[in-house]
Amino acid sequence: QVLLVESGGGLVTVGGSLRLSCVSSGRTFSIYAMGWFRQAPGKEREFVGGINWNGHMTKYADSVKGRFTISRDNAKATMYLQMSSLTPEDTAVYYCAGSRATDFLAPWERGYEFWGQGTQVTVSS
Repeated sequence: QVLLVESGGGLVTVGGSLRLSCVSSGRTFSIYAMGWFRQAPGKEREFVGGINWNGHMTKYADSVKGRFTISRDNAKATMYLQMSSLTPEDTAVYYCAGSRATDFLAPWERGYEFWGQGTQVTVSS
């Protein structure tokens, strides 16, 4: 079983930046595609972005494109989400997810087999 643990969430002011991390247990992280999702209060969970197994391909939701960057360090079994120019609309619980499909970048939750517990990001105005 793969365990995913997010960290780095917190309170930030509008226009600020934050970097989330997602650490994976096990030795198979390097072959998984990974993704970030978020869920704001009263809303459904939505796709933020994804990265394929070697980091050469990424995909972003239109709402974060140009502001958020996903990267990964397979040697550390860690994925990152660098967020900048944050707005109150970015306030949500952020989840990382893993897919056995190495190049999976689709924004569908059902394509991801492993999920973290989430980390709260709050952007104050």
